Amino acid sequence: MIFTVTWAEAAVQMLADIWIRASDRNAVTVAADAIDRELRVDPDTLGRPTFGTVRQYRRPPLAVEFEVNEPDRIVTVAAVWRIN
Repeated sequence: MIFTVTWAEAAVQMLADIWIRASDRNAVTVAADAIDRELRVDPDTLGRPTFGTVRQYRRPPLAVEFEVNEPDRIVTVAAVWRIN
């Protein structure tokens, strides 16, 4: 099933800061695009659960924390950070 992926404003700002500071901006862009694509399909099977409906997913060089709203078919990315 297809979900709509949204990014909370705080996550958008985090991603912008990561991108600005990145030595390889293309890698950040590719990872962010892949996260969007991958979270659209069965997001509740990606990554690992952390608390309630919150999950973490790693797509180097990024990791995200997201929440799945099954009834509305919406995924909200709440936070993003850089990983090695």
